[in-house]
Amino acid sequence: MTVAARLTDSVKNEKLAFKMEKSDFGITKNMLFICRFNQMRSRTAEEVLSSEKQYRVRSAGTDRKAKCRITGDLLLWADMIFVMEDEQEAIIKENFPDHTFNKKIFLLDIPDNYYFMEPELVDLIKERVKYILEHN
Repeated sequence: MTVAARLTDSVKNEKLAFKMEKSDFGITKNMLFICRFNQMRSRTAEEVLSSEKQYRVRSAGTDRKAKCRITGDLLLWADMIFVMEDEQEAIIKENFPDHTFNKKIFLLDIPDNYYFMEPELVDLIKERVKYILEHN
C-alpha cells in the first residue's frame, strides 16, 4: 500500500471515528446558567445538569454580591447560555456585548421564588432545558 493510500485510509478512519463519537456519545456542550445571585436557581441548574456526561456546566450571577459573578471569559466559554429572567439577558448584553456577539441566550423564565434544589425548581429546570435542547 502506498503512503498516499495509507493516509487516505487513515483520514477515512478518523472521520468515521469522529462520526461515531458524535452520534454515539454526542458532542460535549458547555452550558452556563445565570440568575441574579447565583445562590438558588443557577446553582441548582449546575448541580442537576453537571451529572450529565455530555455537558460541562457552570453557573454565575449578575449581581455584585453573586457567589460567582458573570465574566466575559465565562460567556466566551459557554456554547449555550441560559438565563432565568429577561433582566439577566439585558444585563449580559449591555455589559458584555463583545462576549455575546453571535451567541444565543435562552430564557428559562423561572422566577426568583425557589430555594436551592427545591423539587419544583429541579423539575422546571429539567423540563425547560430539555425542551430547548430538543428544539435548538
